[in-house]
Amino acid sequence: MAASLVGGAFLSATLQVVFDRLASQDVVDYLRGKKLNDELINNLKTVLSAVNAVLDDAEDKQITNPNVKQWLDELEDASYDADDLLDEITTDVLQSKLEAGSGTSNSSKSIINFFSSSLNIYDRKTKNKLEKILKRLKFLEERIYVLGLNTGVGEKPLPRPPTTSLIEEAEVFGRDGDKEATIKLLLTDGGGGNKIGVIPIKGMGGVGKTTLAQLVYNHDQVKEHFELKSWVCVSEEFDIYKVTKTILSAVANSESYDNADLDSLQIKLKELLAGKKFLIVLDDVWNENYVKWENMCKPFKNGAQGSKILVTTRNESVAQIMRTVPTQNLEHLKDEYCWKLFQKHVFPNENFTAHPTLEIIGRKIVKKCKGLPLAAKTLGGLLRSTVNVEKWERISESEIWDLSDNESNILPALRLSYHYLPSHLKGCFAFCSIFPKDYRFQKHELVLLWMAENFVQQSKRNKRMEDVGDEYFNELVSRSFFQRSSNEIESCFFMHDLIHDLAKYVSRNYCVTLADGNSEEALMVKVRHLAIRRSTPMARFDSIFEAAYLRTLLPTHTFSFDYISGEVVNHVILKLKCLRILSLSGCRKLKKLPESIGEQKHLRHLDLSGTSIESLPESVCMLYNLQTLKLSSCSNLIELPKDIHHLINLRLLDIRWCGKLEKMPRHVSKLKSLQTLSTFVVGRDNAAKIGELRELQDLHGRLSLLKLNNVSRAKDALEAKLMDKKYLEELDLAWKDDTNDSKHDREVLENLSPHTKLKRLSVYGYGGTTFPNWLGNHSFCNIVFIMLSNCKYCNCLPPLGQLPSLKTLYIEQLSGVVSVGAEFYGSSERKPFASLKFLSFSKMSNWEEWSSIEVEDGEVFPQLQELEIRECHRLMNVDWPRSLPRLTELRIFGKVLVPSLPSTPAIRKVELGECEKLQLQELPQTVEWFTIGGSHGIELFTDILRKSQTRHHLQHLGIHNCSSLVTFPSACLPTTLKELVLYFCEKLEFPMHHSLKTSSIQKVFIINSFGCSGSLKFFPLDFIPSLKDLVIKG
Repeated sequence: MAASLVGGAFLSATLQVVFDRLASQDVVDYLRGKKLNDELINNLKTVLSAVNAVLDDAEDKQITNPNVKQWLDELEDASYDADDLLDEITTDVLQSKLEAGSGTSNSSKSIINFFSSSLNIYDRKTKNKLEKILKRLKFLEERIYVLGLNTGVGEKPLPRPPTTSLIEEAEVFGRDGDKEATIKLLLTDGGGGNKIGVIPIKGMGGVGKTTLAQLVYNHDQVKEHFELKSWVCVSEEFDIYKVTKTILSAVANSESYDNADLDSLQIKLKELLAGKKFLIVLDDVWNENYVKWENMCKPFKNGAQGSKILVTTRNESVAQIMRTVPTQNLEHLKDEYCWKLFQKHVFPNENFTAHPTLEIIGRKIVKKCKGLPLAAKTLGGLLRSTVNVEKWERISESEIWDLSDNESNILPALRLSYHYLPSHLKGCFAFCSIFPKDYRFQKHELVLLWMAENFVQQSKRNKRMEDVGDEYFNELVSRSFFQRSSNEIESCFFMHDLIHDLAKYVSRNYCVTLADGNSEEALMVKVRHLAIRRSTPMARFDSIFEAAYLRTLLPTHTFSFDYISGEVVNHVILKLKCLRILSLSGCRKLKKLPESIGEQKHLRHLDLSGTSIESLPESVCMLYNLQTLKLSSCSNLIELPKDIHHLINLRLLDIRWCGKLEKMPRHVSKLKSLQTLSTFVVGRDNAAKIGELRELQDLHGRLSLLKLNNVSRAKDALEAKLMDKKYLEELDLAWKDDTNDSKHDREVLENLSPHTKLKRLSVYGYGGTTFPNWLGNHSFCNIVFIMLSNCKYCNCLPPLGQLPSLKTLYIEQLSGVVSVGAEFYGSSERKPFASLKFLSFSKMSNWEEWSSIEVEDGEVFPQLQELEIRECHRLMNVDWPRSLPRLTELRIFGKVLVPSLPSTPAIRKVELGECEKLQLQELPQTVEWFTIGGSHGIELFTDILRKSQTRHHLQHLGIHNCSSLVTFPSACLPTTLKELVLYFCEKLEFPMHHSLKTSSIQKVFIINSFGCSGSLKFFPLDFIPSLKDLVIKG
């Protein structure tokens, strides 16, 4: 297979880390202190530089020369060993610094003594290991000349064949919508405010960008609309001279510009395009240099209004520097269109009627294409007019990467994307092959793993590693290596199957996913990164022993480790001494970690979330390289190690949902590297007090402060300096017990005023009678979410209407509030709740009145889309806002005592509880979903239907809690109704011998309604002739 994998994915990353360590003055000084001479270090640097210089050439030649491949494998192994040893040395440097400081307790000193009792022996071993590594590398250096490896040489990948504008439209399927959208953009004279419009079409290699460009380029409307057209296949090298000459030759119908310089070409092109409406297609653009693009565009700017440049690219960064309108993101084809394309290339003049067996196999093959037209076309061409079942089965059962370049165009297309990845992204991408296909991952989680593996380079501009990792991730999304999943609540990403295959290919068997039935354990000696699938049987864990140099061990599912015993963890997994990442998440049988965890010198990422541990051994505090410690959902965890502050590189501590954790250890303020602290439990006496937060100024993301009732003096809350924590985006403030002093709680909350950049705020169990002035102050212009819960002594709401960006507001269990009025909306100088989209009141047990206010300019709640009121059983007097123009959903649960509903021209969904006093003249015509309860409410609804003269669009009807005899309103139901739900309707009565002949009801749910004392004793099946689903429960 002809491939070009310049600068191997893991090898180049590992070598870079080794170089950085050898350049560290701390490491050099340490080795000198251990009587290791400079010559050894300098020789190591020299040899590494020599092998690194020929790495690109070796990566090219390994494909055809097995000796070079073996050389690379040996180099990679030696590099890993060098990295492991230098990492140990770096760790010893950290330990020495810590011991030299003032921070070691007696318990830590005893642990240090335990692990350092053979110091002289350790020094000799270190020297011997370094000498052995140097010897291995010198041997590899000597073979450079034997193998004919050259410095700085790396063949470029075979160039993509040049494209033209010609297309066979009969071979294009499933792109009608994309074609119409692109043509509409081309024919629109506006270009996003620009005279010349630039339209990028972006997608992964092989998805059909060029095909779409060809389709619109040759469309009759497009031909008529533009006076001049030109097609340029740009490909990898963005040569301004070449592109300009190609365009000029097309528009001038001449090829006499071979000897002209760039200046002459651009002047001539500018003259020819002046005042003309033109279309130029730049196919397959890779250039990310804005200056080059600007220089390229100079002759275009004299064209007529409405001229267009259509660009195809794999890279969002390219699209961003060129576009004047939003990028057209080209998605994968649906399987049925892929099948049509495949069929067209297999049997051009017939279908599969005569070959039913081949059709079954063919559809399996098309599934492997995962919506990639190039794959469907390539595999179809490979099987063109072939009826040999064995060949079809071979293709069906093979990985596409097993095919040769002669058989497949897919491989060069996707390898090209990898070839042009910056070197620092190659290891990040290759690492992702550890995940199974279709695995969904989150950005921040993956970045933490990259950091632990040293794939994220330290920024020279003092950027956080997390931010650099974010940039890496975004770049891989931009280049279509990662795709956003549209099915998840949280923002998740995945890799296309063929991109995943590419990752597996370039990771060179260093990444393995262990599962039931696969045979990859034969390679375990070489494996560095291992993921365990849920289906992996216990017996297969024995093979982990062979992976002595394993760096990563991850479960791929929440329950992957559910059945693993503590013995396996202690006697198998913790015997691996090179681990950087260890996740035992979900290992419920793990109740205790041994002290030997402290021997994991290289460990940077430890995930024990969802385990049954009660505490961590103090030796955990010896993991000086640890960056991430996850303990969320450890429901039995009662304490953290008291010397946790020794983890000087810790960047993330996650202790969410650890209900038994009563306090934090003292001195957490010394964790100066900490970027994310999920939870801080305020303690008393010998536990950490809230002032410990003072020094943690770099906290990002979300922080939950629990047990604020333990703040003994209100001024102590000031010491937390929340106002200075400008990177915090979410803040939870929670009191646990009932207050003894409302004034004290009020002062504490006043002193916990956060930075105005905060986006989300939740307050639980607050015991003050009023909220402090900062809560609701318009200076908090970034807040989008607020929850006020169980603040039962508060008798009025803060002026939340003054928060200009607030979108979501939950108010629950504020039992002291009787009336909500002008104080809720705030000053009349600003439009109240200008951005609010969701508002919920819940369990306001004493709330009786809600009054609105008038504003001069517009409405109150102009953006409100959802309003819900739950179990506010005393609320009777409501002065609804004059208009809620965008409200689409209204929910009032429990007893509904309000006499009216708001004016809502856009309402779609109304859910009402037991209505006792509601007066309603008409059901809004826009309502599609309606639920109502209580005998009065059901009778009211029935009366409305009988009297109504308007056409309703109701599709869902729910009736509940019918306690009095009511006849179902069968005669006046809207014909649009499709779903009927009845629950707790024992008194509801259906008319006998009455069929809804015009009804479109297809689903009926009857829940807890057939009681022995009720009248709903039968449901006539012929009542609804179009019924498809009937569910009866209770």
